[in-house]
Amino acid sequence: MPKISIKGKSMPESPIRKLVPFAENAKKKGIKVFHLNIGQPDIKTPSVALEAIKNNTVEVLAYSRSEGSDEYRQKLANYYNKHNINVTSDEIIITTGGSEALLFAMGSVCDPGDEIIIPEPFYANYNGFSTASGVKIIPVISKIEENFALPPIDEFEKLITPKTKAILICNPGNPTGYLYSKEEIEKLAAIVKKHDLFLIADEVYREFVYDNIQHQSVLNNFGLEEYAIIIDSVSKRYSMCGARIGCLVSKNKNVISTALKFAQARLSPPTFAQIASEAALETPQSYFDEVIIEYKERRDILMTELNKIEGVKVASPKGAFYCVVELPIDNADKFAQWLLEDFNLNNETVMVAPAAGFYSSKGFGTKQIRIAYVLKKEDLITSVHILKRAIKKYNSI
Repeated sequence: MPKISIKGKSMPESPIRKLVPFAENAKKKGIKVFHLNIGQPDIKTPSVALEAIKNNTVEVLAYSRSEGSDEYRQKLANYYNKHNINVTSDEIIITTGGSEALLFAMGSVCDPGDEIIIPEPFYANYNGFSTASGVKIIPVISKIEENFALPPIDEFEKLITPKTKAILICNPGNPTGYLYSKEEIEKLAAIVKKHDLFLIADEVYREFVYDNIQHQSVLNNFGLEEYAIIIDSVSKRYSMCGARIGCLVSKNKNVISTALKFAQARLSPPTFAQIASEAALETPQSYFDEVIIEYKERRDILMTELNKIEGVKVASPKGAFYCVVELPIDNADKFAQWLLEDFNLNNETVMVAPAAGFYSSKGFGTKQIRIAYVLKKEDLITSVHILKRAIKKYNSI
């Protein structure tokens, strides 16, 4: 019988999606499932983006350029310049979601067997992207007790070898919601320059920052022009997850020319979705102001309710719309499945993402879950009430 590849066998399951069959079975039984497991915003997509699709007169849905349309990249450059990220359209490659941008980045700076250092917990698909690229993730552990702040820089230094090619961060963080400070980015800038490494920054949640703190991009005057690679996406910013439009941004010409070869190999990013994404750049600031107020209120309510549960630890997020919660249970994977298979409160239950899948270090995060606060406030209150009752029952079994 033909054999599956070692790489294929090594590809990890998504901790976010692997419980979907259990959720579907629960729904078939008539149980309402509150989805705290996935970062799918319930905020409406800007009407200007949807209208651009509805009113379009395209007669031939042709390929775009491999690097994305000129018009979109120029407008995107203008967007970045407004955020003190001084780039030109030639320093941007449009990709099929931020996911493809990460694959292009890894392929452009790493050979098989090379290493990338990543503070963990981290976005679960980094494990999948690294496996697909033949790259080894070297984790440096951040702690819930420290709100998942940047680990001491000497912890990074200890892990650097001749095979180390980059440090990868997500800022604000998924799954932690942590927002790196200017001082923390300065420390990372110093170490990548000292060791000639790339600093890859996944900045897809740039707009989602709370408490009057300013987001620090790696291309905000840190002297990282030759070292920094930004990964970005329209998915969360405009609640356009299904558009699958992202981009890779770098002022390093060798990075861009190399990534372009990967882009050419897959021909072009989606044409219609670029039209919608270009239109979305006209979204008024009032849209973001309202969204930030809504998410901050959701965060505050979620934190208040979670802290009422005895034995729970929760890191307070400063950005994005996630938090990591440590529960007084034996195993979050078992608990998450049990919630869907064996528990309901008044015919309602919750779906969470076990956090072990956001680590690459074995044995970490086994009692933790990630919660995405993308539900309306009343549903978040109900969800935490269900969670509280579920923990009590689960621990009595």
